[in-house]
Amino acid sequence: MQKQSTRTLYDYWNALRGARSAPDRRDIDPTRIRGALANTFILESNVDGGYDFRLAGSQLCTAYSRELKGRSFSRLWHERDRDAMDTLIRAVTEDHAVALITFQGTTSIHTRLAFETILLPIRHNGSTESRLLGAMTALEEPYWLGVQPVMEQRITGLRLIWPDDASHADAARDVSARVPQEVVFATGGGETAPLTTTVYGRSARRYSHLAVIDGGRS
Repeated sequence: MQKQSTRTLYDYWNALRGARSAPDRRDIDPTRIRGALANTFILESNVDGGYDFRLAGSQLCTAYSRELKGRSFSRLWHERDRDAMDTLIRAVTEDHAVALITFQGTTSIHTRLAFETILLPIRHNGSTESRLLGAMTALEEPYWLGVQPVMEQRITGLRLIWPDDASHADAARDVSARVPQEVVFATGGGETAPLTTTVYGRSARRYSHLAVIDGGRS
């Protein structure tokens, strides 16, 4: 985690959940994360199976030069990365992993800027599938940020973290997702392998250029 806002939100989420896999949405107190609020967002599932911004901090809206509330989070990503993002979101909402993503944002005049995003599971009405907590922060703050809106974004790195399993947290590796390279990300222990339906004798779900290896986590 390169940015303080990312670390602040993760540490608060981790402390808040205690022995649970995810805290309840009602437990979140915005006053406890003042330093990260401008970069924080909450997503909610929509009828199409994607996710929209329910809340979005001022720094996020500045980066895109528009209000993000109610807009699609899923459609921010380049179409070739959407399957990868869907896979990461399922790892967060279904398996209660933490997803750490780096991406390159590009403006309409082809100016580029790197960002860091974290996705964290939270419960809403007993389920972790309808809400996500997250933060998105630019790694630098150039003078044009907020004047030239981000129009396209491409994933440059992926990582899954299992907060309850130190061995998997230590084993998780940053994985390059630069196109045209293909990416395999192992949720079960951080191994990487050629893209295939069977990896190290275990089944692997394949989604575009991202494959998730099942198993290896209790």
